[in-house]
Amino acid sequence: MFSASMRLLCSPLMFGLLVGSSGLMGLASSPAHAGELRCDGTLLQLSVRESGVLRSDRFRFSLQVEAEGKTSSAAMDQLNQRLATVRSRVRPLSLGDLKIPAPRSYAMDGNSGKPLLQRAFTSVSGEVGRSNYDALIQIAGRLPGVDLQGMSSRADLASEQQLKNQLLRRALKQGKHQAETTSDALGLKQVRLLRIDQRAGRAIRPLSFSKAASSSFNPDEAPQPRQSLTLNLDYCLS
Repeated sequence: MFSASMRLLCSPLMFGLLVGSSGLMGLASSPAHAGELRCDGTLLQLSVRESGVLRSDRFRFSLQVEAEGKTSSAAMDQLNQRLATVRSRVRPLSLGDLKIPAPRSYAMDGNSGKPLLQRAFTSVSGEVGRSNYDALIQIAGRLPGVDLQGMSSRADLASEQQLKNQLLRRALKQGKHQAETTSDALGLKQVRLLRIDQRAGRAIRPLSFSKAASSSFNPDEAPQPRQSLTLNLDYCLS
């Protein structure tokens, strides 16, 4: 996906040249002045944005486990039982260790003549592969006192870097094309790149599920992680 905006300035200005250390992927993250370049023609300032979708190879999940009882001790006993069940069911599916913080508890206000109750809760987080995607959701939807708080797609680092390279090349190509088109429309002949300012970002889209699990969930139907890149480009047209 591509988007762009541009601005034309027609007065001579001085600009610092932002250079990279090793080709396309060596762009500096902060300005590095390699000398001053003067534009005696028309300055074209472009902002080009490219984005793409990554295929997820794993999913990060977060479960909330809670229990309640008439006393703090009773609530903790029930929480321990439920947590033991979650561990035994989820650990075989998990990639790596589970993260379980210390539990917290609080008193629930009684209402309609009901006695005061104590509630205890904690969370269980980890990652599962594509083959265990549905199994994890089914467990979270069927165990008492367990809620799936969130699930997010994750892509491997190699594919992230590959997409980043593709987005950069596409953005540079788009910028050059727009600069040449603008130059031609103005009746100018020369196009010179003065500055490159790169900004990259990745958005992981969270997934949400209802308590009632359906017959099955397909990892291919889950929202995929997206990565975006924005280049601010200055061209001198003359």
